[in-house]
Amino acid sequence: MMVFAKCQMKVMTQLPKILLAVTGGIAAYKSAMLARLLIKSGCQVRVMMTAGACEFITPLTFQALTGQAVHTKLLDETAERGMGHITLAKWADLVVVAPASANTIAKLAGGFADNLVTTVCLATDAPILIAPAMNQQMWANAIVQDNLKKLRQFGYHIMTPDSGEQACGDVGLGRLPEPEDLCQQILAFDKCRHIQPSLLGKTVVITAGATVEPIDPVRFLSNHSTGKMGYALANACYHAGADVILVSGKHVSLKTPFGVRRLDVGTAEQMLKVCLSVCQKADIFIAAAAVADFKAASVADHKIKKTKDQQTMTLQLIKNPDVLATICHTYPDLICVGFAAETQDANNCAKSKLAAKQLDMIAVNDVSDKTIGFGSENNAMTVFFAEQYDQMPQNLPKAHKSKIAEQLVACVVKIMNQKQ
Repeated sequence: MMVFAKCQMKVMTQLPKILLAVTGGIAAYKSAMLARLLIKSGCQVRVMMTAGACEFITPLTFQALTGQAVHTKLLDETAERGMGHITLAKWADLVVVAPASANTIAKLAGGFADNLVTTVCLATDAPILIAPAMNQQMWANAIVQDNLKKLRQFGYHIMTPDSGEQACGDVGLGRLPEPEDLCQQILAFDKCRHIQPSLLGKTVVITAGATVEPIDPVRFLSNHSTGKMGYALANACYHAGADVILVSGKHVSLKTPFGVRRLDVGTAEQMLKVCLSVCQKADIFIAAAAVADFKAASVADHKIKKTKDQQTMTLQLIKNPDVLATICHTYPDLICVGFAAETQDANNCAKSKLAAKQLDMIAVNDVSDKTIGFGSENNAMTVFFAEQYDQMPQNLPKAHKSKIAEQLVACVVKIMNQKQ
């Protein structure tokens, strides 16, 4: 056993041979820094470029940074038998296309092999990471999104672009993430490839953040949830091998975890509608969102004005649908995990909720402690399980939410294995 463990450690710590594909776009300048950061992290890096990429940055730049010849031609006379693309395809442990232009994305989705980059992507059996970069309107175009959907179905891994000011002056989604962020995502992806995935083949739906209930066009009811716990869970589930759908409150400002499909919603009713749809083919439902229990009985068409002598205002509220209870009732075979944020008698409140909603598992935290919970980087939870699992409650001591998320996923895997 000790020999095996040491062998595993050696495999997991071996950094990959990365083939960096650079396509035409102003963001190509970031790829130069990315190549350098990957090398400093211990990776072997080789670079191939499209003709369009060479218009924005010279191959000589990448040659100087990597110490390796840069590949730009499909038919390379210097390669053995002129098959340089096959040599590159076999050499790579991981192919990263950054930036990936809309044009290259379309070619890959259509199976084209008209340049070195597209041909190598067809010829390699290495995982391929796509980092799109383009104008925000191009990113939003239905054709581009359909091409990305096809690539996901073909097994490509798509990174989510950043939002912000673009070279053209527009503001929106489509920016290539900063090189440091790209490097971290690439290394994290490679690391999780070597871990035995405990949720491989499973689809997990996670809710996160706060819902918002409108009162009038400028005001709404909400809460302090930032979505950090739910996003950490989405990241942990993805790294455990799951296909993850994150149903998020639209005001969450966090970056979507790599590999996770995010769907933004506003109200509790919108969240329920989306969850009912995506849970049809799900295996696990984790309700980490802070959903408003009540909403305004009627929403004013115009901003509600105060009068000169007005001292009070009465707002009539009516009950919202219970997202978690409805999903549990609609899909009884689904593993359902609830969360409880309490300020008093936390454990008893959680156990009551576990039984009333017929959950498989519930995690509770005491948000009266300001060092954990809403807005904090840390959390501390107690996990309770349904009686049929014969599991003792599990205390998760105060730790970073990413660590708590990994522990919660381990709890989910335990009950999933028992249920099967």
